[in-house]
Amino acid sequence: MMAATIVRKCSLCFATARQLKSLYPMSRRLQTSSSDNEYVADIVISGGGMVGAAMACALGHEELLKHKRVILLEAAPKREFKLPEAFSNRTCTLSPATVKLLNSFGAWEEIQKMRCQPVHRMQVWDSCSNSLITFNQEEMTQELAFVAENDVILEGITRRLDAVKDKVEVWYKTKGKQYIIPGVDSSEDNSWITVHLDSGKTIKTKLLIGADGFKSAVRDASKLHVVSWDYKQAAIVATLCVSETENTVAWQRFLPTGPIAMLPLSRSISNLIWTTTPENAKYLLQVEEERFVDAVNDAFWHERDMNSVAVSVGNFLTDISKNLLQGDTSSRQLPPTVTGIQAGSRASFPLGLTHSSNYVRSRVALIGDAAHRFHPLAGQGVNLGFGDVTCLRDVLTKAVYDGSDPGSLSYLVDYETQRQRKVLPVIATIEFLQRLYNTNLTPIILLRSVGLQATNTLTFVKDRIIKEATS
Repeated sequence: MMAATIVRKCSLCFATARQLKSLYPMSRRLQTSSSDNEYVADIVISGGGMVGAAMACALGHEELLKHKRVILLEAAPKREFKLPEAFSNRTCTLSPATVKLLNSFGAWEEIQKMRCQPVHRMQVWDSCSNSLITFNQEEMTQELAFVAENDVILEGITRRLDAVKDKVEVWYKTKGKQYIIPGVDSSEDNSWITVHLDSGKTIKTKLLIGADGFKSAVRDASKLHVVSWDYKQAAIVATLCVSETENTVAWQRFLPTGPIAMLPLSRSISNLIWTTTPENAKYLLQVEEERFVDAVNDAFWHERDMNSVAVSVGNFLTDISKNLLQGDTSSRQLPPTVTGIQAGSRASFPLGLTHSSNYVRSRVALIGDAAHRFHPLAGQGVNLGFGDVTCLRDVLTKAVYDGSDPGSLSYLVDYETQRQRKVLPVIATIEFLQRLYNTNLTPIILLRSVGLQATNTLTFVKDRIIKEATS
């Protein structure tokens, strides 16, 4: 009798559970909107650029988060993308770790359907000496990275966002006008962040993710301390026509005024990123095409900056490496000749550093340029942003798995700790290189030349650098 009663009660419990589960989508819809202009979401992402869109896509494809309402705010209208014949001048060098993230939600396949170019080798050298360093995987059979246009990357991510539109809502032509954050505005309820939109609508959310760039309004509203300075340099970008080769090598040369880099986009097209003085940048933007092409070729080839002391010491070290150490003594190769420039592709933008001392506070997390923006000489900015996405996705998934609130500070601090351990050494290294190569003093030239050659000779050191840069 007692056993039968227990069985009946269990059956009723299971039936009730099934009924509640079937009603879940309806109850979820009822809870997410309290009026025509007030909404409730578990996670709101402010900023729909590459990093913000990737964050939304990663959350939307995570099985444990399938019942969480995610809203992505994007100020621009939804675009109708058609791959243009001409290449864009804004590109990214994507590391294997970034490719892995994009592949996890299908965006990498979409990007490959459009276009991207593998990088099998990288050569970095100094204009003041013969010192250089080369990077490549064994026998150049594996890619160090891929170069793709920003528009292509964003389109690949957007296509995969459309695949989870039942889980992630993208509100185009919408941006946050005001953010009321617990602990900052003490008059507000401590349980939620309130986002007032420019459309007049309001969203209450448990977690606000700032992906709104280096002038982040989310960061400002959170009153997080920021370190920033101007490099007093400008970057010239352009799309170059080059002499046709396999074109799978990335080239970078350090000039006294800043590094110049050429990244492969196809067999005959490369992307230029030239750091220089604001005055020279202005000249390069205005000069006729033929002179611009000559200036680019000259920047990669000329030897007028050569320091005789550094050259002599470098030659001596090279002989030692060949005869005694049997190390890597790769000879300098010249990049492909620039034959022309794609019309209208020249542009310039100022360079600076912006770094938030903290990436999180209760119910707030910063990713991408909102958390860290620095000099492009290492090409790691967007990769670190995508690294933020991977880490924050994993932290939020763990929080939900543990039955916790996604905006819980105890979990968000774990994200901040992991990312700052990765980002801060990169920033320190880039700042060191920026200052090391921005001088013509003979002792400094000698120091950096010896260091570069020594690193190139010691294979295990190069392997470690490659591992850090690609992870």
